[in-house]
Amino acid sequence: KIIKMAGSKRARMESLLGHVEREVLDPIYQLKAMCEADKDPRKVNLGIGAYRTEEGQPWVLPVVHTIEAQMSTDPTLDHEYLPLDGLRAFTDAASRLLLGDSSPAITQNRFCGVQALSGTGAVRLGMAFLFRYYPNKTVYVSKPTWGNHRGILKDTGFTDVREYRYYEKETRGLDLQGMLEDLRSAPEGSIILLHACAHNPTGVDPNREQWKAILAAVKERRHFTFFDCAYQGFASGDLDADAWAVREFVQEGLELFVSQSFSKNFGLYNERVGQLCGVLSDSETAAVVRSQLKMFGRRMWSNCPNHGARIVATALNNPSLYQEWCDNVTTMADRVR
Repeated sequence: KIIKMAGSKRARMESLLGHVEREVLDPIYQLKAMCEADKDPRKVNLGIGAYRTEEGQPWVLPVVHTIEAQMSTDPTLDHEYLPLDGLRAFTDAASRLLLGDSSPAITQNRFCGVQALSGTGAVRLGMAFLFRYYPNKTVYVSKPTWGNHRGILKDTGFTDVREYRYYEKETRGLDLQGMLEDLRSAPEGSIILLHACAHNPTGVDPNREQWKAILAAVKERRHFTFFDCAYQGFASGDLDADAWAVREFVQEGLELFVSQSFSKNFGLYNERVGQLCGVLSDSETAAVVRSQLKMFGRRMWSNCPNHGARIVATALNNPSLYQEWCDNVTTMADRVR
């Protein structure tokens, strides 16, 4: 056994990649693996944020079943490559869902939606663009924030990642004053990463008056806002209410990026359906940014998957299916709350 171990170590030292250290698994996925290996019938996995039925089983949304049944008999569908910015029927509908049909960004055509590999891919896509083209390389994240944010920022190249106060343990609520102080003392033009709703991991969201105070601080310091929107519909059961903060920032004339995920609100966890939505000052800038994001995506993943995006696009663009989806979202949100 000793000889075998020595031989393995020597072979590793001879490898051109022998210096690479073993990475520690993401604790959430480590817990998932432990749960799957556990034979106890009473087990409950509280790690990964995926919706489950009363019996602890995954729930394929009825509207998804309906749409996939339709797709399976549609002879016009194919598996050809999508355009570089994704399925436009999906990205345009997703942008309207987020911003609202009457949003000035929509009516003035100064938005761009580019499909990405769910919300994670959208965060990476947007941050890669900002790292190359945005002059300020300081990023602020909430304390605490989603565990993957820091990893994405590090791998993108950002080294000056700071925290703004957010969660107050004593009250189990928002530390608004601390947050505002940190935003106002941040270098002018910093990138501020905010959670649009259902803050991960605390579940604490600002109310509308608090959002207005946050907006004022961001506007005063000329920061660039990057919203992560992974739970639209889940926080309150109301799709419009959960998008209120983003819409208020847009209404006040701020340029911003929003990563959108449809993993949770459509139950399409492994289909990786998402997009990066950008709101810019004018239509020409929006077109230029779109052109750049298309090429960033081309170099990252070449082309996005179609199946999940087609499901979401079908639901968002068909009134009866849209209503069925809204009902499904309400069902999930009511149980979670």
